[in-house]
Amino acid sequence: MIQDFEPEATRRDTGDAESSHASRGWWDRNADEYQSEHGAFLGDDRFVWGPEGLDEAEARLLGPAGSLKGLDVLEIGAGAAQCSRWLAAQGARPVALDLSHRQLQHALRIGGDAGRVPLVEADAGALPFADGAFDLVCSAYGAVPFVADPAAVFREVRRVLRPGGRWVFSVTHPIRWAFPDEPGPEGLTVAASYFDRTPYVEQDEQGRAVYVEHHRTIGDRVRDVVAGGFRLADLVEPEWPAWNSQEWGGWSPLRGNLIPGTAIFVCVRD
Repeated sequence: MIQDFEPEATRRDTGDAESSHASRGWWDRNADEYQSEHGAFLGDDRFVWGPEGLDEAEARLLGPAGSLKGLDVLEIGAGAAQCSRWLAAQGARPVALDLSHRQLQHALRIGGDAGRVPLVEADAGALPFADGAFDLVCSAYGAVPFVADPAAVFREVRRVLRPGGRWVFSVTHPIRWAFPDEPGPEGLTVAASYFDRTPYVEQDEQGRAVYVEHHRTIGDRVRDVVAGGFRLADLVEPEWPAWNSQEWGGWSPLRGNLIPGTAIFVCVRD
């Protein structure tokens, strides 16, 4: 579905319900374009943590090689389930969850190991699973940047995790909020306060949000992790690799060699 209006970009407060409604609508409308533009980079069965191209096959943030076999894994904000297919290939038992119906349709379109990966359409703030259902929960840019109360999501993640399980998620690095979302030289000058937590909102003519993204500082993210009942084991800031020449939104080799674009939080449920 193509929207027939040019949304207005602004910064204003928005709560859980409005954020969730906007995210579902935006991803349903833009899933086709997103998969067409980024599908080749993401692959059909590859686990990429962000635009830098850090691959879980090398990073092993979910655990050592061979340790995923037999684990029950939940992927939140799975999109077309590329990461879940990679997990299935490692012998894990993944479940791919996304808010967007259209994104999950792309998971079915790609097929392959997705045929044996259960697909669940649900909100990350209300996970439809029993307590202690999973050994591991992960998310590559899914859900967390788009929710008003991430600590509430983290508490849900903790509920469905078994003791000792990991919760590993990547988000836009908070420092990027101080810079324009441009890949070229114009994106290298600070244009806003890093400490301004006012959400970025795109809205229609009636002022209804059609896209929402929430800013948290690094300190906020750490406090959210703790408030969610987790111990922070690692914080990874991927460096831009020499092989990656692509631009993706505000991510680019120029900016990536100067400022971090992604933050990956490795959390443990003790």
